[in-house]
Amino acid sequence: MTPHPAQQPSLARRLGTGDAVVIGLGSMIGAGVFAAFSPAAEAAGTGLLIGLAIAALVAYCNATATAQLAAQYPTSGGTYVYGRERLGHWWGFLAGWGFVIGKTASCAAMALTFAAYAAPEGWQRPVAVVAVLALAAVNYRGVTRTARLTRIIVTVVLLALAVVVAAGFLGGTPDPSRAAPDVADGGWYGVLQSGGLLFFAFAGYARIATLGEEVREPHKTIPRAIQIALAGAVAVYAIVAVTLLSVLGADGVAATPAPLAAAVDASTWDWAAPVVRIGGAAAALGALLALIAGIGRTSLAMARENDLPRWLAAIHPRYRVPHHAELALAVVICACVLTVDLREAIGFSSFGVLLYYLLANVAAFTQDPGHRRFPRAFQVFGAVGCATLVITLPVSSVAAGVGVFVVGVCYRLIRLRRTGRPSPTT
Repeated sequence: MTPHPAQQPSLARRLGTGDAVVIGLGSMIGAGVFAAFSPAAEAAGTGLLIGLAIAALVAYCNATATAQLAAQYPTSGGTYVYGRERLGHWWGFLAGWGFVIGKTASCAAMALTFAAYAAPEGWQRPVAVVAVLALAAVNYRGVTRTARLTRIIVTVVLLALAVVVAAGFLGGTPDPSRAAPDVADGGWYGVLQSGGLLFFAFAGYARIATLGEEVREPHKTIPRAIQIALAGAVAVYAIVAVTLLSVLGADGVAATPAPLAAAVDASTWDWAAPVVRIGGAAAALGALLALIAGIGRTSLAMARENDLPRWLAAIHPRYRVPHHAELALAVVICACVLTVDLREAIGFSSFGVLLYYLLANVAAFTQDPGHRRFPRAFQVFGAVGCATLVITLPVSSVAAGVGVFVVGVCYRLIRLRRTGRPSPTT
């Protein structure tokens, strides 16, 4: 029988509220802010602002569910653990599988985004591999180093975004009327699709929960850090969205894969263009760093229960990190970076993340009053919101996501058959 996680070597609790907030912000204010607005504008025009509000509201409901569950189950693994404890092993596996596979693809996309800003044409994939290996080495040395580097990266990104906003409003010719939200641009289907695509940007608060085993006073720190980080990210995205629409208009935002750079180019602040490039590179690094940390902890939790190879459950005796999981993850990400084009990974990642949070809401709904911190209505709205945004994602993203989950189900069925368990419901 697999030992319960409490009976196994544990990670060290070294993170305070400030560290947890920074890691959450580093995950949310990442490369998404430099790229996610283009497909959202293409889907909804100025209605993307309504989509942004919907995504933020669904994200808040999901955050309350995650915070509530993390306070009761302060261990690594996030919704994988919560699903197992509240709903059953199969539901937990589906949540964990969706998170690990979807976010591994996101890691490769973040690495390639960094290289697109930092490397010349022809060198981008090798530079992306170097970035993955360097950040994996940082994570390998301990979570406090991850938090310190993330703090620096978040500061650089926020400064770059401030320059973009200032260049747009002070150095350009903005027209605030262009930012007036209009559902007619893409219809409600387009608005909801933009919400699903922009939800990709808010998923980072889950990283705080997946680090639950390394946070001091998790029952207080995790709920507080999740809400602070999410509020900060919503404010930043709203300001940037209004700036882009005012300067470029919805058509201009949709026409370029780098709308922030285009907004600066449209201003008279020529000196600001390199700042955007540095900010984009730093944002991608910050998101990649936090993703590696979060996926490593979820892989650890799944390996502890034999839902991934047991070898991945090892914890480094000195640095107290899941070093085998992080090494394996680095190898897989590098392979993806070298062989796959992941420029359209946002939709695929959103599919997996939305289903992950759908299960989180359902799990939180089952909690008893003694562990409840928020009304059950929040979980109902969060679950309905996740399901709605999933079905409005691009068809190709939904098809790819369903295929990945079918592979995961087959893997677990084979594993259960080999272990000789009497039923795959355990």
